[in-house]
Formats: sequence, structure tokens, C-alpha cells
Amino acid sequence: MKEQRTTEKALNVLGQPLESCSHDPVTGFYRDGCCNTDYDDTGIHTVCVRVTAKFLAFSKARGNDLSTPMPEFGFPGLQPGDQWCLCAGRWKEALDAGAAPQVLLAATHEETLAIVALADLKRHAIDLS
Repeated sequence: MKEQRTTEKALNVLGQPLESCSHDPVTGFYRDGCCNTDYDDTGIHTVCVRVTAKFLAFSKARGNDLSTPMPEFGFPGLQPGDQWCLCAGRWKEALDAGAAPQVLLAATHEETLAIVALADLKRHAIDLS
């Protein structure tokens, strides 16, 4: 059995303990509010973002409608301003298309760096001072 990486063990892209992304709506592959990941998370839901209308339209056009509620799956649908653990590959795709949402580095899992450069994340960070 594979062990889930918990927030106590997980690190963010800055090498610090992973912070919570969102509990309203509750996010994360494990719906624990954090962008935790492990071998079961094939989508690599590790980038904590603050979604925008532009990004939601982009994602919907790419076949991943994040704005429509799906109560049967406990998914309320996202609205601009919501925070969400996004797949690293989708964030990179949005970046390349000029539609990348802002990122919370403290809540973005270090595994993201296997797909996205830290410099790109920092350019879209909302939690750098």
C-alpha cells in the first residue's frame, strides 16, 4: 500500500512545509484542503491557484469544465477568486496559452517543479513579498 504524503511531510516549491490551499471550496486530490500528492494522483494536482474567468473559460474550452457544479461528485463549481489545486500540466498549458491563473507558492507542492519551472510560478505568484 502506498503512503499518502501528508501536509506534515510535504514541502512546497520554496522548500518549506506545504500550506493549505482552500477549504471553501474544499480542494486537493484527497479533498483535504491541500495540494498533496502521491502515486495515485496521476493528474498531479499540485498547483494552488486563484482561478480567473479567463482561466475557467480556457479550461472549459480544453474539455475540463471547472465552473459548472456537479453535486453528484460534491463539486460546487468554481468561480473567479476561488482557490483550487490544479493539475501541474494544465497550469503549464494555460501558461503557454497566456491564461495561467495566479499561484500561491506556499501552498503549491514541490512535485510541481517536475513539470513547471519555479521562475514561471514566481512570475504568477500572489504570495511573494
